Amino acid sequence: MVQLKDKYKKVAVSINKDRVNNFKDQVVIFNLSESFSDPNRVPGIQLSNDPIPYIRQLKQKTTSGTMISAGYGGGTANMEYMSLTGLDLSNFSPTLPTPYTQLVTHRKYNPNIAQSFPEAVAIHPYQGVYYSRTEVYKRFGFDRFYYLGSKYKIKYKKKIDRSPYLSDETAYKNALDQVKQANNGEFINLVTMQNHFPYDRNYYNNSDKYTPVGEGIDDYTRNAVQDFSTGLSYTDTAVKDFISEIDKLDKPVTLVFYGDHLPGIYGGVDMTKYGIQLHSTDYFIYSNKYAREHGARNLVSKTEYVGPNDFIALMAKQTNSKVNAYQALLTEVQEKLPVATLNTQKSTVNSYNTHTEFVDNNGKIVKYKSLSKKQKQLWEDYKLLQYDITAGKNYWKNN
Repeated sequence: MVQLKDKYKKVAVSINKDRVNNFKDQVVIFNLSESFSDPNRVPGIQLSNDPIPYIRQLKQKTTSGTMISAGYGGGTANMEYMSLTGLDLSNFSPTLPTPYTQLVTHRKYNPNIAQSFPEAVAIHPYQGVYYSRTEVYKRFGFDRFYYLGSKYKIKYKKKIDRSPYLSDETAYKNALDQVKQANNGEFINLVTMQNHFPYDRNYYNNSDKYTPVGEGIDDYTRNAVQDFSTGLSYTDTAVKDFISEIDKLDKPVTLVFYGDHLPGIYGGVDMTKYGIQLHSTDYFIYSNKYAREHGARNLVSKTEYVGPNDFIALMAKQTNSKVNAYQALLTEVQEKLPVATLNTQKSTVNSYNTHTEFVDNNGKIVKYKSLSKKQKQLWEDYKLLQYDITAGKNYWKNN
């Protein structure tokens, strides 16, 4: 492990030669958008109107693509864990399907991206107890956690029509307050709730604007897709307004936006045949005008298909920020390996770490044996790092 750390210290030195910024000067938001995914990507589903025209247009202008989720219809906290740590769920034992509750709460050493910033804040406009988030964020080193009932108040609260969840508009307003208050660098982990299940309660008015057109769509699927898609349209507007606000600020702000998984409403689609599509969500990374004027740049290489564990490396690259040895290894994984995920052909909420599956930048499954010798060595390095951090003696930290 000492040798491994020394190896990636040298990689970091090489990477940092061309980097001009530091995390301590950046405001970065990781926004897990609950269930956000384009219904038009699902085989057999075509909507009568586009619910996400702004985000679709934005994705053409900035770093963006498809995130391969390890869950379907659930698994939010697992995608969050992967994005914050850069570690891969598929490397864990089948007996550890939920790292937040089974691992993080039992370990003192939990390295993650929040620790690279002078201040870290988590915002979740819902209950804070699920997946032990109150304890997890403490162990991750977050300074404040805003949730319903916390001592740090959720200031803005608005619901849409009959939905029981606070809207994405209010989530972004609360986040904007934190962005404006940041004196130096700050990391914000924003987890929304607006588009959470159920989808069969007719939460929204005028949902028939987004009617799915296709053969064999039953009434449940039609109604669920309509309500879900209406929620997406509200997200689209909220994202547009939020980006308009951060573009006005004289500080570098970068937003990493990603959907964590598809909603479990596409029961008629064959998972064994369309596993990749049913695990494909949307992501983009947007740096505001000020950040772009101070070194941030859009990425164009190997970013069409990514995993949630790639976001640390992608964000560091886009913000032009220097990395440590840990983040250098994550950068190598992002740049030189296909996306690693769980078995996409399984229809369960979590695949329970059955085996690692690799997805290339064309969205095709590739076998481990087809990886090059250098790629296999990099994957082995990555697994060693993950073992030392989560199950070993933390030599990586102590040396």
